[in-house]
Amino acid sequence: MITDRNSETNHRRHLQIAATSFAAAVFALAAAACGSAPGDSAGSDPMPSATGDAVSAQATALGTILVDGQGRTLYQFANDMNNKSTCADACAANWLYAPAPDSLPTSLPGVSGTLATTTRDDGHHQLSVAGHPLYTFVGDSTPGQTNGQGINLNGGVWTVVSPAGAPLTNPSLAGAQSPALPGY
Repeated sequence: MITDRNSETNHRRHLQIAATSFAAAVFALAAAACGSAPGDSAGSDPMPSATGDAVSAQATALGTILVDGQGRTLYQFANDMNNKSTCADACAANWLYAPAPDSLPTSLPGVSGTLATTTRDDGHHQLSVAGHPLYTFVGDSTPGQTNGQGINLNGGVWTVVSPAGAPLTNPSLAGAQSPALPGY
């Protein structure tokens, strides 16, 4: 009988240790989420602001890139060619197309690439720069984040866009692997 009581006591201790370890792990993850990570704007890194323009060139930790009217980073997909989007279905759940405004400006300050509109297969009009359809990434929750930079997802690489409309690469901040996203 003493053996059973010791066994039960040891079992309770193991459960308490496991619960304490779990709580410590949750706390550590929460604390890490409050800190900065590659792609986050923190400290002295410039943070894009909302301008209301369809697209603007703004300074970030990656350099000057294009952002939407809410200050969110704009990306291009390497598989898109000739001003035609190839991102649909599961791809479009993670990479939201940048809608083209009803009245497309001929130019915007700091944006040197040619602004245009492309019609998606679903009939929606998407903004493009220099022949590249533009997207935002669901993994960027606030202006200035560049969590989609360098991700190889949906069969191609995603990169932030320079003011000229070219992919802007920065190997030191590029994502090495795809993040865990819904549907993958």
